[in-house]
Amino acid sequence: MQPLPVPCPVGLIPDATDAETFSAAYRTAREQRVVFVAVEHHGLRWVVRVDALTVPQHTLGTAVCEAVREAVACLADTGQVRSDSFAGPVYCVLQDVDSGPRARELAAALHAAFYGDLRPLNQAVTRPS
Repeated sequence: MQPLPVPCPVGLIPDATDAETFSAAYRTAREQRVVFVAVEHHGLRWVVRVDALTVPQHTLGTAVCEAVREAVACLADTGQVRSDSFAGPVYCVLQDVDSGPRARELAAALHAAFYGDLRPLNQAVTRPS
C-alpha cells in the first residue's frame, strides 16, 4: 500500500471494506507511524475509522479531543451518523454515513483534526441553524 500524506486528502482516503485491505492499510499506517484513516462500505452505508494507536507517541490535545467529540455528537444529533458512533482520545468511528463521498470528506476532516487542524472538521460538520 502506498504511503499516505499527512493529513490525508479526501481523494486518497483508502477503502478498507474487506479484511485484507483493512489489515494492509492499518499495517502501513503503523509502519509509517501515521494516524490510520479509512472508510468501509457496508451495504448502502459507510463507516469512517480514524485511529492514532498506530502512532504510540502521538497525543491529541484537550481542545482537539473536545472538538472531535462535539463533531461526532453533532453528526449523531442531526441523524448523519448512528448514535453509537464514537470519539475517544485515540480512536474515532462514525457508523452509517450515507455515501462514500461524505464518508471520505468526514474521514479527511477527522484525520486533519487528529493532526491539530480543526478547520476541515468545522467545515464538514456544521449544526443546522
